Amino acid sequence: MKTTSLICNGLVSLGLGVLADPTVRQLGSPTVVIPSPDATFLGAPLGLVESFHGIPFAKPPVQSLRFNPAQPLDLNQSLGVVPALTVGAACPQNLSPQLPAADLPPEVLAALEALQNLTAQLPAPAIYSEDCLYLNVFRPAGIDSKAKLPVLFWMHGGGFEMGFTMTGEGVPMVTDSIGQGKPIIFVAATYRTNAFGFLGGKEVMDAGVANLGLLDQRQAMRWVADNIEAFGGDPDKVTIWGESAGSISVFDHLVLYDGDNTYNGKPLFRAGIMNSGSVVPADTVDCDKAQKVYDQIVNEAGCSDSDDTLQCIRDVDYQILYDAVATIPTFTSYRSIALDFMPRPDGKTMTKSPDQLVQEGKFTKVPIIIGDEEDEGTLWSFTQGNITTTEEVAEYLGQYFFHHSTQDDMEDFVGTYQTISEDGSPFRTGELNNWYPQVKRISAILGDLAFTLSRRYFLDIRHAFDGQLKAWSYLSSYGYGTPIIGTIHGSDILHIVWSTPYDYATHTMHSYYLSFIHDLDPNSNNLLSPNWPEYFDSKKLLNLYSTFGQFINDDFRSDSYEWITNHIPQLTM
Repeated sequence: MKTTSLICNGLVSLGLGVLADPTVRQLGSPTVVIPSPDATFLGAPLGLVESFHGIPFAKPPVQSLRFNPAQPLDLNQSLGVVPALTVGAACPQNLSPQLPAADLPPEVLAALEALQNLTAQLPAPAIYSEDCLYLNVFRPAGIDSKAKLPVLFWMHGGGFEMGFTMTGEGVPMVTDSIGQGKPIIFVAATYRTNAFGFLGGKEVMDAGVANLGLLDQRQAMRWVADNIEAFGGDPDKVTIWGESAGSISVFDHLVLYDGDNTYNGKPLFRAGIMNSGSVVPADTVDCDKAQKVYDQIVNEAGCSDSDDTLQCIRDVDYQILYDAVATIPTFTSYRSIALDFMPRPDGKTMTKSPDQLVQEGKFTKVPIIIGDEEDEGTLWSFTQGNITTTEEVAEYLGQYFFHHSTQDDMEDFVGTYQTISEDGSPFRTGELNNWYPQVKRISAILGDLAFTLSRRYFLDIRHAFDGQLKAWSYLSSYGYGTPIIGTIHGSDILHIVWSTPYDYATHTMHSYYLSFIHDLDPNSNNLLSPNWPEYFDSKKLLNLYSTFGQFINDDFRSDSYEWITNHIPQLTM
């Protein structure tokens, strides 16, 4: 088996938020009639849960709507009777593998193969297409339209380069919600990624068509506001939830339109849950990095000589555009998570860098749950084996990630992380897992910058603006002791979304989440779970393992955190 297959099939799957397909369907079709636009959806019974798949929430973003914001469906055009039994197409994915096939030692290949085995049950989408703006709804079986159940709105991960929703992802959470006496509706929506959803460049900025993936998500939320009541949901009780890029998306919806999340005079959501991802200080849509990506895609698509290059790539054949996008390196390449496609300030939907918007109070004031995996960075450190010194780590960060920094800046920052392997990630593993000279150090740095310490920074600047805002925070450690990867980025999805395995961590987090979704307090249904203190009551994290939980202080790597908070401009991407 090739290394590249292991990476793409094993690692990438962890960030996508999908589940094994339940293939056995019972007889009978639950039926829902929605008003906007008029449609009758025939769903499928799945034991205690009913599912409705492939529901369109916007016009297909094809032809003239390519590289344009999602457009609502025509309200005067009935959809008729729709069998909602098949998952809609996945949006175009940037799946190009770019790892060398022979550079990883046997113990690392073994770790990757173990990851692939965990995700082998996951089905691939049957169809990839630009016509991909569909959502799935899961609800307790037998409820009626007057049930007014709280709604959990899920956004998948995938590094803003890939990702999709698949059959069954809402079944475990909805099933557990019934058993715990806190029933919910679960909604999962697709959104455009890579260049189709997050293309940058001056041309994009001037046309006002940036951050389309976020606008897809926002349009799906509007569909929920218009129609979820017909499924038995309460549009006034929506919690948005995401993992990785989906978690960053939750954060971005807090600051979108300077914090205005209203639609028809009402908030689209009242709470947020963020699994591994929050604030990402970002350069504008027309920054040099984004422009280079735009220019490369234009060139590869044969549009460089066009008078209107944006219109040209809008008009080209899909396969030509797809192949042009595939020339951009993915996060499986050497550059790792120095993302080429990501939400950026455009002066319109996102008016400033996200960190600045929080500092200025231009964000939605809702309660949140936010947390990370202990070893977020191990997933992103498989390709940098040529880096052996502090100076080379600093040069790598400056060249690929932080173009506003100097070599001295980065050496100063890297120096806050010890050179000895005992202090790196996977954390608390002594001299183990040090399979190239700087791997545990790079893993610690990338995990902290992208996830763990950025979470702490977001909590701190949010609290500095309004000390009354409620937040609860966690750190998951249920993969502690796993060779090479530890508690890797995305492993919470196995426990919480897939319920694989259903263990102490699964039950506990479901209990907390369901209580939060219902009552905006994770402790209202603490069946077997200890009271989870608000973050700023104690600055403690809920620290979960597969068989127990504890509370720990959120003060680790304080020197690195202090450097980060004092140098945000140098860390803008």
